[in-house]
Amino acid sequence: MLPSFQESVDVDDRELESSEEGGGLSDERKLDRSNNSYYCLYGYQSCRLQQGVDSDDGSPCSTTAETPSSDDFSLSLVDTNLPAEAEAELHSFIAKHLAKGAFFEGMGNIASVELSIPESQVGCYYCLLQPEKPAETASSESSTCSLDYVVCFLGGSEKGLELYPLELDKYTQDLKTDLDAKPNNLEMYVQPLLRTWFEDSVCPIQRVVQLFQEKLAFVLHAALSYTPVEVKESDERTKKDINRFLRAASLQGLVQEATMTSLCMAMNEEQGRSMVVDCSGPQPQFHNADSNKFCEEWTQVFLNGSEGGNPFLFRQILENFKLKAIQDINNLKRFIRQAEMNHYALFKCYLFLKNCGSGDVLLKIVKVEHAEMQEAKNVITVLEEFMRESAVA
Repeated sequence: MLPSFQESVDVDDRELESSEEGGGLSDERKLDRSNNSYYCLYGYQSCRLQQGVDSDDGSPCSTTAETPSSDDFSLSLVDTNLPAEAEAELHSFIAKHLAKGAFFEGMGNIASVELSIPESQVGCYYCLLQPEKPAETASSESSTCSLDYVVCFLGGSEKGLELYPLELDKYTQDLKTDLDAKPNNLEMYVQPLLRTWFEDSVCPIQRVVQLFQEKLAFVLHAALSYTPVEVKESDERTKKDINRFLRAASLQGLVQEATMTSLCMAMNEEQGRSMVVDCSGPQPQFHNADSNKFCEEWTQVFLNGSEGGNPFLFRQILENFKLKAIQDINNLKRFIRQAEMNHYALFKCYLFLKNCGSGDVLLKIVKVEHAEMQEAKNVITVLEEFMRESAVA
């Protein structure tokens, strides 16, 4: 049995709040989460023996490298905002994992670490970055010492950071780009990125909720229906925040890629216009915007979450929003399959669309997915007619 709307809202939110409060934070600390974020950048110099293996004709055909032990590398501090004692503890944690060979370039890991900081236990994202290096002539046996970097972002809980793997991986890739381009000017280009990782990666969803308030329903509807969004007269950070919110709220990765592409094309052809967000005035104004009961209900959940001030909670609510949308899509597809052979099931389809709160969007999604299935198309055509008549009545 599927969870009710309220159950789908509550369960993961309670778990996340519990994990965030585990460190015994005061109310003041919970409200100002940006003060509870930390970063650390290490220089990682690995020296390990590489051996070329000759093929039968004498030419080198492969290179093997041993997993580094603690004697094969050095780990030096480049920049951090951690207290000295906590940094030493983090250094030990990272060195231990490097010795195990548990790092892969560009692929972040998330763990919980205990450090000498007010939060005691904190979530830690750590990732190995290997800046681009000039190509070197390979030799059959040589010792290579390369300077790479290990970046660590610490804040919230392990469960909280696990909600942001794509954002954090993207952020570290931006960091790597600056390390590639300006290796000798870290203070000007790299350190500002380190200091703002929490604001740029974790807080955008919270800022968008606070910016739009009740009008957030328009943005949720646009994300769910793949409606193009144009942001006008806004500062750069606000525009980035809105685009990040739209990406995070979309069903990308949860529905078939071909369905997404076809739906985007269908929405563009049907509407022939984008939803416009005009930020020129004191309050954002929306043009060509749509909403529905489903998005309005979830907007209230977001606004209720604002009372706690925890940015991780907003992301969990957004994930629950997407989960409920996927559940509704799957339910509708199941009803449509039944309705191909059963007129009563067709009526159940209609009741579901009428009561779920997002029938307008769901019908468009399944219409695209069933474009090549004639019997399903016939059912959807009848449902569209029912929905039009219901809207007029």
